[in-house]
Amino acid sequence: MTVQTAQYDDGETPLAGYAALAAAFTAGAAGFVAGVRRRGVPLPARVPPWDVALLGAATYKTSRLLSNDKITSFVRAPFTRRSAEGQGPEVMDEPRGTGLRRAVGDLVSCPFCTSVWAAGALVCGYTAVPRATRLVCAGLGAVTLADWLQYAWTWTQQTAED
Repeated sequence: MTVQTAQYDDGETPLAGYAALAAAFTAGAAGFVAGVRRRGVPLPARVPPWDVALLGAATYKTSRLLSNDKITSFVRAPFTRRSAEGQGPEVMDEPRGTGLRRAVGDLVSCPFCTSVWAAGALVCGYTAVPRATRLVCAGLGAVTLADWLQYAWTWTQQTAED
């Protein structure tokens, strides 16, 4: 451990694992750009605001599904352990292990962290197959809206009971 790393934290933070994940993300993005260039796929000249909103809603839902949904626990299980039940269909997981395993656990248990990867995948899809990606994003956006409506309904029921 270098002096700078020792001064950064108490030794629990898997900095090398984080660096490996950042390198993997960067390599994936660079590989996608190289593949798109090689195939001659044009980049969008602009991204309309409604597509940004659609991508945003889909990114939000994808990151919540991957990092907190009960059904996707099998994805997180090698890297996390259940720490609590969440609201609705969500659960709270915490990372386990050390090194890269811990770094992946930190990534897959954090919707904010996962959203960067989800957005990266959706933006790649938007570039390569925009119509199909818009359709997938519309479906995820509809699920996001449905979730909000479910929570609103629950809130109105609780308010009516009080």
